[in-house]
Amino acid sequence: MSGYGAAVRSAPLREPRRDSTLGRLDLLLALAVLGLVGLGSVLVWSATRQRQLDAGLDPQAFFKRHLINAVIGLVIAAVVTLVDYRSLQAYAPLVYLGSCAGLVAVLSPLGSTINGAHSWIVLGGGFQVQPSEFAKVALVVGMAMLLAESRDGPPPARDVLLVLALAAVPVALVLLQPDLGTVLVLVFIVLGVLAISGASAAWIGGLLVAGAVVCAGAVQLGVLDAYQLDRFAAFADPTLDPRGVGYNTNQARIAIGSGGLTGKGLFQGTQTNGRFIPEQQTDFVFTVAGEELGLVGASALIGLLGVVLWRGLRIAARATDLFGRLLAAGVVAWFAFQGFVNIGMTLGIMPVTGLPLPFVSYGGSAMFANLCAVGLLQNVHVRSRE
Repeated sequence: MSGYGAAVRSAPLREPRRDSTLGRLDLLLALAVLGLVGLGSVLVWSATRQRQLDAGLDPQAFFKRHLINAVIGLVIAAVVTLVDYRSLQAYAPLVYLGSCAGLVAVLSPLGSTINGAHSWIVLGGGFQVQPSEFAKVALVVGMAMLLAESRDGPPPARDVLLVLALAAVPVALVLLQPDLGTVLVLVFIVLGVLAISGASAAWIGGLLVAGAVVCAGAVQLGVLDAYQLDRFAAFADPTLDPRGVGYNTNQARIAIGSGGLTGKGLFQGTQTNGRFIPEQQTDFVFTVAGEELGLVGASALIGLLGVVLWRGLRIAARATDLFGRLLAAGVVAWFAFQGFVNIGMTLGIMPVTGLPLPFVSYGGSAMFANLCAVGLLQNVHVRSRE
């Protein structure tokens, strides 16, 4: 017995199996996403704290809700990671039809208008859902399914036309809301996935020209609301009506510029505490980082987003099949374009489009969709190491 006991005492602790799903995760991607979520939680808290105090409400209310959304989103990411992505090919049509049904529901009496866009379904109890966020996931999965059919070489014209028809439905439904920012994201996803699939430059160039024509037509036909046209006017002329249509971007630049190298300190931003920037916890959350954390903090945020994009591209390059490669490429195109536009509009180099900053801005639907997409990336990474 004594020999047995000595053997037990001397036996080394067993490490987690490297062939388990947890052992095969892309840890850098996971840490970067967690860093963005954590930083976003603090920035949302700072952006809403003073407003809540002035109203006599809980100053941590938005902070707590943001954390709850993040936890739910991480659970979604874990579930998506565990289900072999290759089985999604069979369920891709259902995912696509479900997302289109949600977009149709928004345009029915079930839909509600929030901040000028008829993009929401109010569930009651302070909860609402934005189906257009989940349409991004559905489009990525649907396009990857269509283009991943067994073939050699670039996709034939028939497949490209099928993909364009697939994308046209959610794009049209979102444009009717109207939510031009999400439309642009969907279009960029289409371009990114087609480019990675090997579609010819003629298709990509033709789509860019067609997109420009559609945007011009939307303006001429009055599809866009007046406030959206005003945003483009303010972008074209930053000095235009600084107390009206140009107010948001003007105050955003003031906030970011006043932060200097290291910022004014968390919760110490005068622009933030003075509530000069509307929707600061959502569309303009980057201004909090610029003002209170300075160039150092804002650069760290951009760096974390860059790590997510780098790991996503690496996962796409190492995927063992075309379906996985296209899934990862679609997610990267989505995050890259949306992150660039959100940060760019706060700096005045892009027009205001109402797009949230991935993983950072406040909002449950966006957080759930973003972390679901991260689950897809991890899923492809895990299966490529089997």
